[in-house]
Amino acid sequence: PAFRMSGRRLTEVAHAALAAVLADGARAIDATVGNGHDTLFLASRVGPGGRVIGFDVQPRAIDAAAARLGAAGVGKVVTLHHAGHEQMLTRIPAEWCGTVAAITFNLGYLPGGDKSWVTQPASTVDALQQAASVLRRGGLLSVMVYHGHPGAAAEARAVAEWITGLDATYRVTCHRSPGPTLYLVERLL
Repeated sequence: PAFRMSGRRLTEVAHAALAAVLADGARAIDATVGNGHDTLFLASRVGPGGRVIGFDVQPRAIDAAAARLGAAGVGKVVTLHHAGHEQMLTRIPAEWCGTVAAITFNLGYLPGGDKSWVTQPASTVDALQQAASVLRRGGLLSVMVYHGHPGAAAEARAVAEWITGLDATYRVTCHRSPGPTLYLVERLL
């Protein structure tokens, strides 16, 4: 379903905010690749001089994203890892720490995939902490929290608690809808 906020889908709100911090040559991470829609968006914004690293635990997701990126001609700027987002710091180059412009999370399950595979509160919070640590000043973390799957309430609470615990280094904007909740976390310092 397409949830709208002030006439705009929440994905459009997220993409507009991400576009504001992305430019040719930027570094970006898609922490939950899924079918590759956000990965493709990030790759198109960082241009041929930039890089995107993506993570997903499902081989089907990695394959779908690779096909989408290849068809769009941007596959060369993307590295996909068949790994959980909580492995971010072990998979990205060390020199990326403090230089990443944008990181996206779409929590829940792979649309069109096996709905028994869902993101989990503990690994998600671990990944969010890692993501916040690699953002550059002015960088943006986009977290879309979906509520309609088993375990979603616990994950939503865990994400909200993590967001609440952030210090003045970050500014958070929350967009709520009848469906998902979008958090935009900007690193200020």
